[in-house]
Amino acid sequence: MNIYERLIQDHDKQRELAEKIMATSGDSDQRRDLFRRFKEELDAHALAEEQTLYSELMEIPEGTEKARHSVAEHKDADDLLQELCELDMGSGGWINKFKKLKHEVIHHVDEEEEDVFPLASRLISEQRSNELASYFEDRKQAETS
Repeated sequence: MNIYERLIQDHDKQRELAEKIMATSGDSDQRRDLFRRFKEELDAHALAEEQTLYSELMEIPEGTEKARHSVAEHKDADDLLQELCELDMGSGGWINKFKKLKHEVIHHVDEEEEDVFPLASRLISEQRSNELASYFEDRKQAETS
């Protein structure tokens, strides 16, 4: 498995969790559990992705701009996650803020899959992309431990 296939697995999980959260209502145990899992997934994924794929792309002049853009989007999502943690989960403001976060996350993962991954696959060797997948897995596990 290469880094792109591995990251898409996480993207699919993020899409699924976001949809499940949207199907909840109020300050329920289900919403709390799903949001906790979603936040942990996004945090660990973003940190591991930055330490693997994006650090590699930063080293290649053709990849630097895309990498910086994606890392900035991670920061934007993290800011929204922090705002959500401070809001009453049962309020309309919470679900509206979550909708904004969901939109940004879906935009981000779609952009990665459609723009960043094709560019990276041209710039990074197949062997290296396989190595990065293994390194990503190790880094993500370290972030969730």
